[in-house]
Amino acid sequence: MPRPKSLEEARRVLAHEAFRAPNITQVTLEATEFTSICPRSGQPDFGRVRISYVPREKCIESKSLKFYLWAYRDEPAFCEELTARIADDIVAAIDPAWLEVTLEQNPRGAIGIVVTAVRGQKP
Repeated sequence: MPRPKSLEEARRVLAHEAFRAPNITQVTLEATEFTSICPRSGQPDFGRVRISYVPREKCIESKSLKFYLWAYRDEPAFCEELTARIADDIVAAIDPAWLEVTLEQNPRGAIGIVVTAVRGQKP
């Protein structure tokens, strides 16, 4: 799969590749090699993203999630903004009953960051 041309393209793929949810209670996906760009220094930030959700009708397809997260490699944004954006994009793509996105950014300058965004009510 080629690298995403833009974040918009990655969002479209994430929504398009979603599939009908089987009879399950919760899904958790973890990306251990997440990268983005610091908007102040332009240096890369590394970390992990954990996505847990309770599906309604659709599930995230893992390859499209990888493609979507790859689009952030060149995206300058703070960890807090990234976490909220990822949560909002997943809600737009699959409309889960409940969603929790946690981004753990590796320490830089001896400070690590852990940010969580929750959407909906956990049943």
